[in-house]
Amino acid sequence: MADAGATDGPAPVADHDAPEQTVWQGRFVTAKVRGRWEYVTRSRGIRAAVILAIDEGHVLLVEQYRVPLGRNCLELPAGLIGDHEDSDGEDALAAAGRELEEETGYRAARLEDCGSFYSSPGMLGESFTLVRAHGLSKVGPGGGTEGENIITHRVELTELAGFVATMRARGVGIDVRLMGLMLAFEQTGDGG
Repeated sequence: MADAGATDGPAPVADHDAPEQTVWQGRFVTAKVRGRWEYVTRSRGIRAAVILAIDEGHVLLVEQYRVPLGRNCLELPAGLIGDHEDSDGEDALAAAGRELEEETGYRAARLEDCGSFYSSPGMLGESFTLVRAHGLSKVGPGGGTEGENIITHRVELTELAGFVATMRARGVGIDVRLMGLMLAFEQTGDGG
């Protein structure tokens, strides 16, 4: 049985040593090839922040139309870090605070960096910083910035699985990060 903590396992030599080629680059996304692998990364070193905002036994979720899915998707609030030309070196916590307020209308008294994660490492080179928001207060309407039509949902953690099932039945896509939240709550039962 493999050691779950091992990080230096064998890599396919042909792919590992192959030169990386950029096939196409846009403002936000770059398509690349290395050996047999085709994958996508963020352009210009852009990263993402995903915000876990739990307040009084409720989690803040957002629903918005996602063009790649062709439908709305239920997600944790999130946004890009350093996506504006004048925001090189932007701090992940500052970006997370801004995105939380823009998308949900809530402000956090404290933001905690919970580390970096990878969404789909077989296809995407994108990482995100998971940020836990503490001490939430409602300060605005949310809904995103101009051109976004974000719906905020404040869902009781004890009702999360049922809420997700209802949204799925309505044809709403479900972001994979909600699976982790549902499993964590099911295991601990304490809601944060």
